[in-house]
Amino acid sequence: MASLILRTVARPMLPILLLFSFFLLVRGHDMPGGGFVGGLVAAAAVLLQMLAYNAKTARRLLVVDPEVLLAFGLGLALVSGLLPLLWDLPFLTARFVHVRLEGIADLEIGLSTVFDAGVYLVVVGVVLAIVLGLAEE
Repeated sequence: MASLILRTVARPMLPILLLFSFFLLVRGHDMPGGGFVGGLVAAAAVLLQMLAYNAKTARRLLVVDPEVLLAFGLGLALVSGLLPLLWDLPFLTARFVHVRLEGIADLEIGLSTVFDAGVYLVVVGVVLAIVLGLAEE
């Protein structure tokens, strides 16, 4: 039985931790952070719900299975590594794509950011699959 204090704190901490994990992901290559650390924080946010309530409640928070997140993240990381081969560049060469959203922003999206997003999904998927799987046994 989890404590009342943990249950009271866990629910409002979920969006704060998920927002912080996204911040760490986006902050990535220029400063400390990136896909691995952001993925760990996102997984910790879901696992905090598991500790406060139970494994079923934590699994209900997920839109997809952790195994699907893991597979999609691996695919995303692989695609980001293979795309430079189309330009006769070595595997995992950093390239940037300029995206202009009229009236909103001009963005430069790098393949390294796509790779980091893949790592983020892999870390979230692995941690949640292992811990939720153990908790449900």
